[in-house]
Amino acid sequence: MLRVRPWRGVSALLSGGRSPAWSSNRSPNRSRTAEARLDISGIYPPIATPFTASEDVDYQRLEENLQKYAKIPFRGLVVQGSNGEYPFLTEEERVEVVRAVRQSLPTDKLLMAGSGCESTRATVRLSEKMAAAGADAVLVVTPCFYKGKMDSSALIQHFTKVADSSPVPVVLYSVPANTGLELPLDAVVQLSQHPNILGLKDSGGDVRNISTLTFMKKRTFYMDPPCGVAALANVLGREVCELERLCVSGRWEEARVLQQRLIEPNAAVTRKLGVPALKQAMEWFGFHGGACRSPLQPLTEAETQQLRRDFSSSGWL
Repeated sequence: MLRVRPWRGVSALLSGGRSPAWSSNRSPNRSRTAEARLDISGIYPPIATPFTASEDVDYQRLEENLQKYAKIPFRGLVVQGSNGEYPFLTEEERVEVVRAVRQSLPTDKLLMAGSGCESTRATVRLSEKMAAAGADAVLVVTPCFYKGKMDSSALIQHFTKVADSSPVPVVLYSVPANTGLELPLDAVVQLSQHPNILGLKDSGGDVRNISTLTFMKKRTFYMDPPCGVAALANVLGREVCELERLCVSGRWEEARVLQQRLIEPNAAVTRKLGVPALKQAMEWFGFHGGACRSPLQPLTEAETQQLRRDFSSSGWL
């Protein structure tokens, strides 16, 4: 499972408290105190995008999934992340999906919308559109097409310009398995000082980065309780939320037992078999997953059998 690591500066800590959700009266100036206003701790499924047989976005099935997710104690939803197949959607589709989710989502739930594009200018524009569509925060992936030129200097400039312009808080998104580019730690530390950058969604899988970041930031920052962005929450949402509750309440032995049961299914729908596996598992557990948009292909029969074993070996099927 993936974690967003929120941070707050000392000045925000001294200025007092956090509200439970972001005000709907947004402006760039207000957003720059994001870390004092938006509590993102909790569990978020990075929701899938259902498609019709003709590969159009299936808004009816999306709504049916949202109604089921509303009954699970999620803090909110991540929309148009990697599991939402955002690279295969047009800009108009990406915004419309976010708008549809916001209209359905209970007002006490947060919506984090993927707005990353390859150019800074396009990312700024899409972030503004996502905010207008109802996003409480934007998730901005590292630009990667010219990854050989995406050093710390280029990435700091990119994310700073995006954060300067965004009407809502920004969460950095590093997913090297897809981009071939890891957000350098020195860039993360510098960007963490920006008042409109709320945290980092680190999908790199290297847990050593957590301790390194904590050491590098400890003199001026502290880490808030993390939020979990877990693909498996699309399938076993109540169980993932229960794992968080056990950890927060210090019931570590119960948490360890539950975590052990979640490890194989989580690996299956992420690094092993990816989005097609996630969508297949959703179908088994009463949600609408369906087919991916081309060129992503459905699981082979052997992969489907492996996926079933990964869920059944831990007692979920």
